Amino acid sequence: MEKKYPEEYYLFFEKFNEGEYYECHDLLEEIWMTEKNNKFLQGMLQVAVAIYHFQNGNIRGAKMLFNSATNYLIPYQPRYWDLDIEPVLQYIQTAIKVLPEEDRITIDEVKKIPFPILKLYLDV
Repeated sequence: MEKKYPEEYYLFFEKFNEGEYYECHDLLEEIWMTEKNNKFLQGMLQVAVAIYHFQNGNIRGAKMLFNSATNYLIPYQPRYWDLDIEPVLQYIQTAIKVLPEEDRITIDEVKKIPFPILKLYLDV
């Protein structure tokens, strides 16, 4: 079967669902570099990096990227590149609600937060 999108896009979903958020950044950045005006890719990249920041205790960075990702993804509703955008936006709002007020927290504090998990699937 011929693939509709760049190989990195499919790998992004695989790595995202495995919790390899830093690798997700590298995968989408590769596509985004050739499609700079595709803000959907930038938004999805920012979702992955926001989660990565949270996991490392950078709460301020996570909030900034979640908010930015929301702004990038909203125009692509309801679906883009075979992804249902609504669950992603709902996830972002849920994630933001559980983030603490502090700009930075320790990894031990991160582990105590009931942070939501998002699994991504293409609707093909």
